[in-house]
Amino acid sequence: MSEDKHHDYHLVDPSPWPLVGAFSALSMFIGLVFIFHGQEPGKIIFPAGLIMVLFTMYVWWRDVVREGITGGFHTSIVRHGLRIGMALFIVSEVMFFFGFFWSFFKASLNPVLVYEGAHIFDSVVAAKSGVWPPVGIKTFDPWDVPFINTLILLLSGTTVTWAHYSLMHNNRKDLIRGLLVTILLGMSFTCLQAFEYHHAKFHFKDGIYPSTFFMATGFHGAHVIIGTIFLTVCLFRALRGQFTPEGHLGFEFAAWYWHFVDVVWLFLFSFVYVWGS
Repeated sequence: MSEDKHHDYHLVDPSPWPLVGAFSALSMFIGLVFIFHGQEPGKIIFPAGLIMVLFTMYVWWRDVVREGITGGFHTSIVRHGLRIGMALFIVSEVMFFFGFFWSFFKASLNPVLVYEGAHIFDSVVAAKSGVWPPVGIKTFDPWDVPFINTLILLLSGTTVTWAHYSLMHNNRKDLIRGLLVTILLGMSFTCLQAFEYHHAKFHFKDGIYPSTFFMATGFHGAHVIIGTIFLTVCLFRALRGQFTPEGHLGFEFAAWYWHFVDVVWLFLFSFVYVWGS
């Protein structure tokens, strides 16, 4: 049978990475569950699973890059399909945050009377009034660390745009500079958020406010870390000269993702930090 290609689509070769990645992620989260329950095997299973996930990410991305650069498989119709796939992925991420915001607004716009239980002070039932934020919760000052982080992310949005503009004009030096500055800003955001969490006056199990706060901002923080890794990969590829004005899907998707992270943070800052406090 002839193996000549008579279409513009790319039918990928058999790959072990989907199976390896699924097993690695399963191992990582099983180890995390063990750790949450104070079980010793988690200290071995979780790091091993995490290492395998990172390894899978590296080799899978390597294969995709090779398909586009040396294989010549990324035709115009393939690139169009990849763009649609990335757009749908970002839409799915929007749905995640939609759920978190729904929970936050449900709790804040209709705060209910909460009974602590009858075990306090010899069966005396303690009650918290239906207000928001709940009684006893000391919220963050939105104009302190959160505002600094907002400025950092807004600035990072301009630097990644600078990098993209430089790439489109074949200015490799400024492309690298823009990517490097964006990565440093992303790392600064993560460090400041860790500092903020460390000095929080409430904990995850202290009620609905801490639960919604840490889930929404923590999930966003994870996206910042992922986006920083995404841009770091693009930086190494830029140093190798793998991006051209005509072919730079990897960087384009990283920029899309980073702008998505910026926009979500603006909603978090406006509603969770400013309005919610």
